[in-house]
Amino acid sequence: MTIISRRLSRLFAQAFCAKSDVLAPKDVTPLNAVYDKVTHTGQAWDQADHRNVRFTIMPKQVNPNVAQKLIAEVPPIETDQRIVHCDGGHSALGHPRVYIKLDKPGNHACGYCGQRFVNTHFTQGSDHDINHLVT
Repeated sequence: MTIISRRLSRLFAQAFCAKSDVLAPKDVTPLNAVYDKVTHTGQAWDQADHRNVRFTIMPKQVNPNVAQKLIAEVPPIETDQRIVHCDGGHSALGHPRVYIKLDKPGNHACGYCGQRFVNTHFTQGSDHDINHLVT
């Protein structure tokens, strides 16, 4: 290794490793804790958590389009049949055909994709707020 490459590696080490905005765990209290963005699994850590070390060079990138929020925006499929099936669109995507009984009033969701179904004969008015999950 040459002298120039040694000096360059020391300069990079000083530039990237010496600068740290991370507080020590003893310095963080519930009053001054700052939490980062919440991920799709609900994880959010304060600024002194050791798991934040992977986000020192680049900030954490969180996708705001969580699947649960997106499927909740899709209106339920209304039908007058007692039993419906859901296959998730295409069989090659790994969603098996699931049969869902719509005997109870309210929304009945598929356990695989979250698509909701409602029977118009049994569900009236405020019954649309009732949710059932079929597994």
